[in-house]
Amino acid sequence: MPFASFQSIPSPTTPPDIASRDIARQADLSALLATMYPEPVSLVYELGCGHGHLLSAYATAHPSTQCLGVDLVTKRIDRALRKQSRLGLKNLAFLKANAIAVLAALPEHVKLAGIFVLFPDPWPKKRHHRRRLLQTELLDALAARALSDAWLAVRSDEPSYFDWVSEQINTHPSWRLTPQKEWAFEHITVFQEMQGAHQSLMAVKK
Repeated sequence: MPFASFQSIPSPTTPPDIASRDIARQADLSALLATMYPEPVSLVYELGCGHGHLLSAYATAHPSTQCLGVDLVTKRIDRALRKQSRLGLKNLAFLKANAIAVLAALPEHVKLAGIFVLFPDPWPKKRHHRRRLLQTELLDALAARALSDAWLAVRSDEPSYFDWVSEQINTHPSWRLTPQKEWAFEHITVFQEMQGAHQSLMAVKK
């Protein structure tokens, strides 16, 4: 499937010319997603899907589940799309897109059954923490799209980030940590193999 770049949605402080461009891109993204998912469906959604290793394996193991992966890096999505095509997985799609933009553009009848976030950039310096992925805004947006029994699976190789994201999720009104819950789906990706030691958490919607 060919893809376009859908990187942001306009904010009140966005200059008018950039806002107009972003509104047009968001409209294009909404139209594309409406074509991809014309009927009610629940998705397994991966944010920062990289080369698509995990989600391709998940889609292979769960052929009746629709899966969508997003990433902002063109080369990663190119490789993920080639993998999807080579495997002939009709239940798998990849987009170069901003995760929040996708959530905002999904048709109302599309819900999230599961969410993967693997090894997000930890932005270790305190002044960069605002760039971390799983902020309240994103957790809100994920919860708004999630089914009542949806799960959220996060892995990190950075202990300080893992502690931070655990606190973010555990104090969020729509998510709760479930330490006893098994990991959603085990598949050792190339990146995970390189990183070695890591920590995992599972959360469910409240």
